[in-house]
Amino acid sequence: MALTARALVDPPPGVRRAADEDHARLAQILARAFLDDPVTAYFYPSSRARYRHVRRFFRARLATLARQEQVWTTRELDGAALWALPGRWRESAYDSLRLLPSAPGLLPHPMRALKAVRVIEERHPPERHFYLSVLGTDPAEQGRGIGSALLHPVLDLCDDERVGAYLESSKERNVDLYARHGFRVRERIRLPDGPPLWLMWRDPR
Repeated sequence: MALTARALVDPPPGVRRAADEDHARLAQILARAFLDDPVTAYFYPSSRARYRHVRRFFRARLATLARQEQVWTTRELDGAALWALPGRWRESAYDSLRLLPSAPGLLPHPMRALKAVRVIEERHPPERHFYLSVLGTDPAEQGRGIGSALLHPVLDLCDDERVGAYLESSKERNVDLYARHGFRVRERIRLPDGPPLWLMWRDPR
């Protein structure tokens, strides 16, 4: 059966697809969740301006991926999982970099950032898969299993449709979380003059 954005999913209790009116709130939550993220700090080195720029970035990602209908949140809007459908994960380098801060001093190494985007895209697997672009939980609510619950709708769809899943983890401590859901590290890379990334793949169960 061919996959579509409207493929039936039975989400866990309290988990639902995000609506357009949720995007502003979810962008704030994701910005807080990723404020101390090493890769976020790599692209947005100014600590004073980081939250504003990251919130803008996530607002754009939500708008883009919502069209694929695999953006999931909770009733309380305390986290979000943003997925791309098979074959629809790619962004151009321009689309990625246009969200980076352009004010002088906020992006001191634009060529390095461009190279980093290319390194990440070049490692993207050729196999058909769902791509977990973003998973984040409100810092005040972390440790309650929200992230795991948000993963389930698409991972269940992967299993039903016999399709793989892929992600890049920017924190080593999150590798165990993903491993509990069937992901395995394929490769550990380091961004140019920057932090490591753990590239993880999950076969359908």
